[in-house]
Amino acid sequence: MGEPHSFSRRDFFRLAGGGIVVCVGGAALAAPGAPRYPAEVDAYLAIGADGRVTVFSGKIEMGQGVMTSLAQMAAEELGVELQSIDMVMGDTDRCPWDMGTFGSMSTRFFGPALRAAAAEARVVLTDLAARRLAVPRERLTVHAGIVSVSGDPRRQVSYGQLARGARLMRRVDAAAVLRAAADFEVMGRSATRLDAHGKVTGGALYAADIRRPGQLYARILRPPVHRAQLRSVDTSAAAAMDGVTVVRRDDLVAVLHADPQRAAAALAALRAEWQQPGEAGPDPDSIFAQLQGAPLTMAASAQRGDAVAARTRAARVFESTYHKGYVAHAPIEPHAALAEVAGGRVTVWASTQTPFPTRERIAQALALAPERVRVITPFLGGGFGGKSADRQAVEAARLAQISGRPVQVAWERSEEFFYDRFDPAAVVTLVTGLDRAGRVTFWDFAGYGAGERGTAHVYDIPDLRIRLAGGMAYEQAAAPQQLHPFEVGPWRAPGANMNVFAIESQMDLMAAAAGVDPLEFRLQHLRDARMRRVLETAAQAFGWRSAAAPSRRGVGVACASDAGSYVAACAQVAVDETQGTVRVLRVVCAEDLGIAVNPEGARMQIEGGITMGLGYALSEELQFRGGDILDRSFASYHLPRFSDVPHIEAILVRNDELAPQGGGEPPITITGAVLANAIFDATGARQTRLPMTAARVRAAIAARGV
Repeated sequence: MGEPHSFSRRDFFRLAGGGIVVCVGGAALAAPGAPRYPAEVDAYLAIGADGRVTVFSGKIEMGQGVMTSLAQMAAEELGVELQSIDMVMGDTDRCPWDMGTFGSMSTRFFGPALRAAAAEARVVLTDLAARRLAVPRERLTVHAGIVSVSGDPRRQVSYGQLARGARLMRRVDAAAVLRAAADFEVMGRSATRLDAHGKVTGGALYAADIRRPGQLYARILRPPVHRAQLRSVDTSAAAAMDGVTVVRRDDLVAVLHADPQRAAAALAALRAEWQQPGEAGPDPDSIFAQLQGAPLTMAASAQRGDAVAARTRAARVFESTYHKGYVAHAPIEPHAALAEVAGGRVTVWASTQTPFPTRERIAQALALAPERVRVITPFLGGGFGGKSADRQAVEAARLAQISGRPVQVAWERSEEFFYDRFDPAAVVTLVTGLDRAGRVTFWDFAGYGAGERGTAHVYDIPDLRIRLAGGMAYEQAAAPQQLHPFEVGPWRAPGANMNVFAIESQMDLMAAAAGVDPLEFRLQHLRDARMRRVLETAAQAFGWRSAAAPSRRGVGVACASDAGSYVAACAQVAVDETQGTVRVLRVVCAEDLGIAVNPEGARMQIEGGITMGLGYALSEELQFRGGDILDRSFASYHLPRFSDVPHIEAILVRNDELAPQGGGEPPITITGAVLANAIFDATGARQTRLPMTAARVRAAIAARGV
């Protein structure tokens, strides 16, 4: 992921513009289970003479709302109003190193680091105020950036006054004392998003909006299929066009023009011959056999008791296989970047979730030292894990270096689909058993392609085995490119959507076989008080009525833990058994994410996760033939439409004893499962493959009872 670089005292004042700069060392910011931030400086804040506070963060804002929630955390611990916070995010020259924005880690890992920095900054500022006011620090109170003497509020000094004329840096390494939830004034309140006005009025800038003097627009020659090799290219017609620059350097063939439409016309004038891959390759149906037949080593992820021996003792054994195809990230904003070379340095404005690793990749491609590359991340129009590789940023930087002009690379939708690192296809086989009393006695899980996330369920099962092959850390004997016909990567809650779909479908299957209400069946196997509370909260709000499935009401339930949060949902669907179409009527989702920094923002994340989850659950599946991507636009790749979105009720289960956890990804992990269980309740037909298209639902209905 790249290495951090240290900052000098001069660097701090140059970036912060003077005033008071507070640095916090790595020891003070380490959160349990969190990735280690660099020891040189993990987070810092600057207080200016006008009293405004600048927070510098390597995280980026891509619609999830962390610009606002991180500002709330800093404001709370500093004792200032939210409106006085300015956020600088994702700028590798101005912000402390960060590995990237993904995995719901901004709030649960960087959040505690930022709160610690702000709490220590508050100590530094009150110490300065104590000297200015000639009173012990214990006699001071802070509110809205004003430090005053208790009992004598006329004796006061503002943070701005303390910073005025100052050129002071403080580094603190002590453990911070954070404010208790009962004392919160900024956190825990539904603040208006700091990026709302710009996004509503059109003032917010994305990478494709950036303009530099003399910039050129690039269009790049792309292969027709993955792994095709360029045999020859005739660029003469394009080179003869007025104002067109043709670039051919190693594997990069591009045309540049000051007008993007003329650049597109020049690209169309290129005549290329390609050598296609020899083998035909898999398709959406044959890929599963390829995954299971790949030379992979099954690695044990978890084991308790002896699941193999327990199988022989079970009264009833259930064997199931679950499948999921490839899913595209399909962000509204395609990848874009603008690169400029000046003064021996390269500046790249890029739509990226990983500014610092992207800096390293650009530096390597251009044979430059990393400190000579600056990556600036404007707003992102969605990422979902798909804006981490940043091919377009490297392309723009290479073309800017070659041409000596600022160059923008903005992918069209067809390029976005072609070069997407798709959520991988996956297979899960589950063998489970019940005793004569209807309790689950063993659990034997084998996953191919999805990885580990979401496999560690919370059910109380005595004998358990979880084995994995492929995905994340489990690509042991075969490289990812040998498993898949194109590149794959993380997709919102990577792997958990598939794994939870299999787990919660299997629990539902056993509940139905035992003749027990699916909610009651889960509660019978749950000793975790936190999960029970979340599950019961969702059921109560939904108005759940006990009945064994299939009850023909079309209701389902599912729960999971992810990113430190616990989540449960109940859903109701209507199924046209003749057509196989599924209409989702209602979803109630309850989530315990610890302290809700911005409750309305957290509810928005629940609603967004469920809405996005409708796609992988019901309609999104990449069509391909070997390395040929057949879906190149939204005309064939079907995202959920507004008309598909049901009534969603998002409930936050209060838990102020727990630090803020991840909120955006957990709800999406259970969407496929809760809808599959609701479809079974409506029809008696079990769904074992995602997405649950009308054709697959119709086929399952036709096959029930056979």
